[in-house]
Amino acid sequence: MPGFEVVRGGLAGSFRTIQANIHTLTEPLSDEQLWVKPYTYGNSIGNLILHITGNLNYFIGAQIAQTGYVRQRDQEFSGSGKPKAQLLSAFDQAIEMVVNTISKQSDSDWSAPYSAERTELKNRFSMVLKCAGHADHHIGQIIYLQRELLGKS
Repeated sequence: MPGFEVVRGGLAGSFRTIQANIHTLTEPLSDEQLWVKPYTYGNSIGNLILHITGNLNYFIGAQIAQTGYVRQRDQEFSGSGKPKAQLLSAFDQAIEMVVNTISKQSDSDWSAPYSAERTELKNRFSMVLKCAGHADHHIGQIIYLQRELLGKS
């Protein structure tokens, strides 16, 4: 059915855009800048990338692709100092897993029952769409943090 090809292509494209945005936003930053928290109440860019990576690996990887990933959510917000190359490599691996998983979903897989901790969503399509929106939300925060760190207005 062509409709589901559009869904798969649209979702995969959204995750590729998220990946490109993360790389563009982190490119001018040093390893040290990734872990700076410009505000005491917020997160660093590095923590947000760890969080997006953990979110994708858990909600799509562990629950749909059955990767065996075990999430350490608290460490997504407390981790620091990982070199940019390592941080982005783990993020890129998560994106590849997501895009691969999306491409393997049959038409009936999208409505397959879904359950996981910290969500009330009941099918795969809703969860994958939620993960894309969640990552986009954090991209907005990363844009703001990057501008603060680089002194841009």
